Amino acid sequence: MKKILVTGGLGYIGSHTVVELIKAGYEPVVIDNLSESDYEVKGRIEQIVGREIIFEQVEMCEKAELQACFARYPELLGIIHFAAFLLVDESVNQPLKYYRNNLLSTINLLVCMIEYKVHPVVFSSSCTVYGNPEKLPVDESAPIQPAVSPYGNTKQIGEDILRDAAKANEIKVISLRYFNPIGAHESALIGEFQDGPPHHLVPYITETARGLRQELRVFGKDWNTHDGTCIRDYIHVVDVAKAHISAVERLLQNATQEKFEVFNLGMGVGVSVLDMIKAFEEATGIAIPYSFAPRRAGDVEAVYADTAKANEILGWQTEKSLADAMRDAWRWEQALDEEKS
Repeated sequence: MKKILVTGGLGYIGSHTVVELIKAGYEPVVIDNLSESDYEVKGRIEQIVGREIIFEQVEMCEKAELQACFARYPELLGIIHFAAFLLVDESVNQPLKYYRNNLLSTINLLVCMIEYKVHPVVFSSSCTVYGNPEKLPVDESAPIQPAVSPYGNTKQIGEDILRDAAKANEIKVISLRYFNPIGAHESALIGEFQDGPPHHLVPYITETARGLRQELRVFGKDWNTHDGTCIRDYIHVVDVAKAHISAVERLLQNATQEKFEVFNLGMGVGVSVLDMIKAFEEATGIAIPYSFAPRRAGDVEAVYADTAKANEILGWQTEKSLADAMRDAWRWEQALDEEKS
């Protein structure tokens, strides 16, 4: 089997990508330090794919642990690197935690890649690198704006580290800049776990639908958009996962034109907060009560992707609609509710 190391493979996007890797004929070697994920996700993945997966608990900031893992799997063909802390607000309050974890883990990974001669890597990046873009939709040539959070800065610096390492070594990198992954696996076995208050819009919507919240708070109604609310590009998490398979295959087939390539991952459509509420209501038949609140500091007015490069070069297209994502997110929320009852 073609073994691919998946760092942070029990996380939200990582777990969905592990499923798609197995479906595509790969053998994921999943590592995670379990600081932001749960061991039970391993069993959930195994229920979906119908067999056991390789998993090791590894702290990537401890280089010796990572080196030992590489030594145990000398047949690794490539890497997908998800492992990172990702909460914007937390990164503002605890910047050193984010710089240490997100950057040291990446540096240690690169050291091991060079030492064990595993050269292809797909990097989990973010549209946060574009900041408040000068024009829409945003393509990969858009200027990198100053980061609005330490989290966003770790993605910018992470790309710089990978780019420089690729220049100086045999390493080849594809950096995938996600816009806003949403939804869950159609089985409702894996999705976006929430520890405490949600960090993203769709879990807020589903928790409101479930009755855990009296209403949804919409931050700002005076943005320069068609309905006064912020606009984002939302993409089903399974479509994001499948893009990683396309990226891995491009690397393994030596089809890259440059040692460091970047692709946007989104639906290519701007959707406002009120549009999202309406989409959920139409997909599920459940009304979502909401009220307006003041704008939040640091929020970007509108950002959505130009995905032509990924469509043409990776041969990747989104397959799932916004309605699909809303229905899957709601099934996931209902499954969580049933497990707790």
